[in-house]
Amino acid sequence: VDGMEYWGNLSFLKAGVRWADHLSTVSPTYAREIRTVEHGMGFDGLLRARPDGLTGIVNGIDDAVWNPATDPALVAQYSVRRLHAKATNKAALQAELQLEARPGAPLFCVVSRLSTQKGLDLLLAALPRLLARGAQLAVLGTGERALEDGLRRAAHDHPGDVAVTIGYDEPLSHRMQGGADAILVPSRFEPCGLTQLYGLRYGTLPVVARVGGLADTVIDANEAALRDGVATGFQFSPVVADALAVAVERACDLFADPLAWQRVVKRAMTRDVGWSVAAGAYRDLYDRLPPPAPPGFT
Repeated sequence: VDGMEYWGNLSFLKAGVRWADHLSTVSPTYAREIRTVEHGMGFDGLLRARPDGLTGIVNGIDDAVWNPATDPALVAQYSVRRLHAKATNKAALQAELQLEARPGAPLFCVVSRLSTQKGLDLLLAALPRLLARGAQLAVLGTGERALEDGLRRAAHDHPGDVAVTIGYDEPLSHRMQGGADAILVPSRFEPCGLTQLYGLRYGTLPVVARVGGLADTVIDANEAALRDGVATGFQFSPVVADALAVAVERACDLFADPLAWQRVVKRAMTRDVGWSVAAGAYRDLYDRLPPPAPPGFT
C-alpha cells in the first residue's frame, strides 16, 4: 500500500509507474518533460527515480487514411512527384471558405480543439502580424467560448483573409491539410500531436511550439537545416505570441522563395510518419525487457 499512496489516497497509476518493468510514453521530449515539476502531475519525482525506466516513442498516423495521393476528400490527389496538383486544392479551399483567390498568399490553417492549452489565444494575439504579411488563415475547430468568439470576430473583421468554421468536419479537415500551405500548432504542451504529422504527409509545413512530440517530429527551417536539406517546418520557443509571430514571418519569408519552399515541402512529404516506425521501436523495446516469470513462480 505504501507504494500506492498519493496525497492521502490510493493511486493505481502510481503503482504502475513504480512497479512496471518499463514505462513508455508518446515522444522522447514528453518523456523528459514529465520528469519535471511543471509537467509531472506529482509523479515527477517517481519518474526521475527511474532514469532508465522510461522511453518515449512517437506515435504514427494511418497513412492509408491520410494519403494525399488517394484521399477522396481532395479535389485533386497529389504526391511528391505530382506536387503541382496541391495548388488546385488551395484554390478550391479558398473558394469553399470564401477567402480571396490569391495563389501567391501563404495560407495557414488550424485544425484543433480551440483551447488555451492548444495556444489559440497566442494565435489571436499574433494574427495582426500574420495578416500584415499578406497571409490568410483558415480555422476549423470547437472549444472555449472566448476563443470561438475571438476567432469569429477576426473572420468578421477580415473577410477574404480569415475564415473560421466552428465545429468539426472530417472531410473539411482533409481539404484544409490538402489546400493550406502551412499548419499552425502552437500548443503550450503536446505529448505527441497528430495534426503536424498530417501536415508533413500532405506537404503542409507545420509551424509548431518546441514542446513534446512537436519538437521531436518537426525539423526547424533554420539556416543550417535549409543548407543540409533536412528542414520540414518551423519551431518556436518560448511559447508566447511574439515567438509564434516570428515563426509565421519566417514561414512567409521562405514561402516568398518558391523553389526553397518546395524543397522543404518535398522533404516533409518523404518523412515516414506511419505506424511502421513506431511499431518497430515498440518491438525493440519489448525485446529488451526481461522475460516474464513462469506460471506459479513468485
